[in-house]
Amino acid sequence: MLTLVFRWLGYIQPTNLPVSEILKFVLFANFSIVGMNISLMWNSVGFYQIAKLSMIPVSCFLEVVLDQVRYSRDTKLSIVVVLLGVAFCTVTDVSVNFKGFLAACIAVWSTALQQYYVHYLQRKYSIGSFNLLGHTAPVQATSLLIVGPFLDYMFTGERVDAYQYSTTSVAFLIVSCTIAVGTNLSQFICIGRFTAVSFQVIGHMKTILVLTLGFVFFGKEGLNLQVVLGMVVAVMGMIWYGNASSKPGGKERISYSSQSNKSLKQESLLESTEQEDKV
Repeated sequence: MLTLVFRWLGYIQPTNLPVSEILKFVLFANFSIVGMNISLMWNSVGFYQIAKLSMIPVSCFLEVVLDQVRYSRDTKLSIVVVLLGVAFCTVTDVSVNFKGFLAACIAVWSTALQQYYVHYLQRKYSIGSFNLLGHTAPVQATSLLIVGPFLDYMFTGERVDAYQYSTTSVAFLIVSCTIAVGTNLSQFICIGRFTAVSFQVIGHMKTILVLTLGFVFFGKEGLNLQVVLGMVVAVMGMIWYGNASSKPGGKERISYSSQSNKSLKQESLLESTEQEDKV
């Protein structure tokens, strides 16, 4: 509904995006949403956090394989520092079972693919974040509205229409959905401007803020030296990542043209060396 408002306000312009690309994106996004919820339902909170942390290495792998991105040593080390810091803060009890592990794997890979696809579609088709949201949000909302109730009943045994809705619950649903629009839009803007890996690193700042606000508003239960140390390490890692990735060679895409130019330079250098040897 809000994409129609954005279109009316002029934020979304008419652009072309193939239906096949939209369907692939919606498939990844829906698997991500359902997979994350099921992973949290079937796994302990500790293993759920570990699964979320593993999204950064998976996103790095996708960028290296699909986009020929190369990371400097400092960038890699800064990512490791962020992961260690967030792990200190959030990972406590860790228990896992086979179906929970399977749900976590589906959630991690589908989320990484969805976030990679946000950057890929904006770069390939030269469309902005508002336009991409205008293409994908209506299709994704419709598909989840149709499939969601059946999945709810399949995994929880409860029907959505049997819930006793009140004024308070409806108000919170509206607030939640409004905030979700901002979340999706900020994700599209951030990934379009940077990459999925940068978005994941920034996303862990959210974890630090959630913990901090929890201690401020709901008491200091659970606050200990390990959590504070983890927060400090994570924030230092994020600052390091920002500096390392912005430096020349910190994070760069190697194109085939540059590789061919490099090989041509090497060949010409070899030829000139051979001529010098002959002289």
